[in-house]
Amino acid sequence: MNISTDAQSYGKRYVYFYFNRNEPEKIEQVVPMHVRYWRTAALNDYQGGPFADRTGGLIIFRASSLQGATDIVLQDPFILEDLIAQKWIKEWVTE
Repeated sequence: MNISTDAQSYGKRYVYFYFNRNEPEKIEQVVPMHVRYWRTAALNDYQGGPFADRTGGLIIFRASSLQGATDIVLQDPFILEDLIAQKWIKEWVTE
């Protein structure tokens, strides 16, 4: 199978980069739901985790479009609980 055709069938790669609000107790309560959401979302090429200082994290996954990626991100329990101070969702093209 052609690599570029195979990559297209999985959608584009997106990076979700975020910083948490300074609410450590609430974040600690929501972390299990946040982790469960991302691990069970069945996303192609999913990779993710927190920054070492736990101020936020980085998640990489494939989606059909920026709107599709945004829809996935907006269901993150951290967002639903208003625990994100800043976020970016960008298409990522690797070389």
